[in-house]
Amino acid sequence: MDIQGLDYNTQRQALLLPEYGREIQKMVECAIALPTKEERLQCARTIVKQMENKVPQIRENVNYKQTLWDHLYLMSHKQLDIDWPYDVSQAEKIHTKPQPMQLPQTQIRLRHYGRLVQELMEKLKTMPEGPERDELTRLTANQMKRDLMQWGHGSIDDEKVADDMARMTDGAVQLDLNNFRFDRTPLANEPMLPKRNKKKK
Repeated sequence: MDIQGLDYNTQRQALLLPEYGREIQKMVECAIALPTKEERLQCARTIVKQMENKVPQIRENVNYKQTLWDHLYLMSHKQLDIDWPYDVSQAEKIHTKPQPMQLPQTQIRLRHYGRLVQELMEKLKTMPEGPERDELTRLTANQMKRDLMQWGHGSIDDEKVADDMARMTDGAVQLDLNNFRFDRTPLANEPMLPKRNKKKK
């Protein structure tokens, strides 16, 4: 709908850095049109102060002054002819998108245990027998049981943990369920009992 006399933002040119608002953008355009470098630079310093007031959280950045002048350079579409107090040659890197991260390509044998447990299994396969391996075995087995409870549809069978550990370590680690004791793992639907305050005698 076009009503004569009304000016909508949707009909205006899109702002390059909308966080500073359209008034700052208009100030930048006025600075570009000033006749001398001295006037343009003085106006630019005033604009930068207004930008800082408009977005005060920018002061949390270590080199925020550089950032403000970079933003001014971009908002002027590189048309503001002044002796820049900061090097603005790298200003356009602000809008450079980071390269996408590469996803891990390693195959996980049993996905419900995750990569961490698989890495622990690889370590257990090469460790010599002794207290250190026994402790890592205990921690890993308990983590497997917690993972089963969370991702295995509530299954927390001790024999399955022992069987999976034996398979994933190629038989190097065998849990003796007659002697091994898992940590108590509360069920997901188990109610938390309130603590009772003991009455002082």
